[in-house]
Amino acid sequence: MGEGLGRGEILLGWLPDAEDCDVKRDIFEARVELRVPAAEAFAWHERPGALARLTPPWERVRVEAQTGGVHDGAEVRLRARVGPFWVRWVVRHCDYQAGRLFRDVAQSSPFAHWDHRHEFTALASGGSVLCDRIEYALPGGALGRWAGGAFTRGKLGAMFAYRHAVTRADLAFAKDGAGELRPLRILVSGASGLVGRALIPFLTTQGHEVVRLVRGAARGPDEVAWDPASSAGELDLSRAGRIDAVVHLAGAGIADARWTESRRREIRDSRVRGTRLLAEALARLAVPPRVIVGGSATGFYGATGEASADETTPAGAGFLAGVTQAWEEAWSPLAGRSTRLVFLRTGVVLSPAGGALAKLLPAFRLGLGGPVGDGRQWWSWISIDDLVGVIGHALRVEGVRGPVNAVAPEPVRSGDFAAALGAVLRRPAFLPAPAWALRLALGRGLADEALLASQRVEPGVLMATGYRFRHENVRAALRHVLGRL
Repeated sequence: MGEGLGRGEILLGWLPDAEDCDVKRDIFEARVELRVPAAEAFAWHERPGALARLTPPWERVRVEAQTGGVHDGAEVRLRARVGPFWVRWVVRHCDYQAGRLFRDVAQSSPFAHWDHRHEFTALASGGSVLCDRIEYALPGGALGRWAGGAFTRGKLGAMFAYRHAVTRADLAFAKDGAGELRPLRILVSGASGLVGRALIPFLTTQGHEVVRLVRGAARGPDEVAWDPASSAGELDLSRAGRIDAVVHLAGAGIADARWTESRRREIRDSRVRGTRLLAEALARLAVPPRVIVGGSATGFYGATGEASADETTPAGAGFLAGVTQAWEEAWSPLAGRSTRLVFLRTGVVLSPAGGALAKLLPAFRLGLGGPVGDGRQWWSWISIDDLVGVIGHALRVEGVRGPVNAVAPEPVRSGDFAAALGAVLRRPAFLPAPAWALRLALGRGLADEALLASQRVEPGVLMATGYRFRHENVRAALRHVLGRL
């Protein structure tokens, strides 16, 4: 099986119906060739976070409980959004064969029948083929099959194209990436945010151990409590155990509300005060972490107009430029220590689960989208999967230090972004959002600095240190995160 597949090719197919005396079933099958041995691909699926890593960002799924990995008798309980409703899934694993096979069979789900077989087959080349085979039946018998059959086939096709693209790329990252590959114990803040929710499953499936910084009481040994907004400003890491690395992502959303004076203080304090509190706590450790990846933003450069900015470009002007400078400087308590510091200057993150793209989607899906402002300003963007990959790259490559522009190599003008999003959604995208309307709705500061400023930023350090982008082109990135592969 799989000998005829090209390297990295995804094959989607629909097989003849399966019959039994009770219900008519359909069979969906999707295969992908992987460049790693079957045992390695199987082990990736067994690690904590694999289910979350494989869940597409356009799907709304909440894992309520998960026990026993993928061994026989293990269960996963989750809730998924189907239209306006939340439905519960209970899936039990069976037929576990290490390095080769496991199945999950629904005990409770929106389907009348669901049996998902994951099979891994070795190739003579040293790689493997993953075959996902699902035998399913829709509720409602023939009427349900007639009404929902095409929709279900489309959903499964999009989901497994995404899953296999992620699996293939993540395994390639582990195999081909530069730098030291040993497992790390990583402290992560902002774990519940847009980036954190994607990052933690990526890290755990790469074999790392994650400890979360959480607000409120810690609920287990993998959590450490902190309160960066407290005037007391205390953080005790003495009971956190060994910390090899830190990824600091916490901070109030830039575009979540109008920039009143109190909101500006919150944006700044959530970054600067929280970072300094964490830096001081890390500096008190007898053995500080080897590497810290700290959040920052391309707002550091201000408006660049038509000029390109790389990591050597000085800071620009404006509120965001001032915040990001102070944010990076807040790590000063670690100056002179052996810790390698990385300041991740991130551009517009593309994910339908949050951020700018999530805010644009409703209008674009209705055919009411279009360029922001005059459409001429440059947007420097990065897909969510590339962003977590960049963080993984920064953690393990010694040559990555100081400021790092976390952006794709091909920035795009606002008008071209609107055209690409419209094309991917198959909707018109010609209705502009004029500058005056944005300033009226959002306030001048937020509109001018976050939406209307032209920023043409280059990922100089990433290119120089060998990071392999998954999505260099904005249209390819949008197809991936929106399930239009």
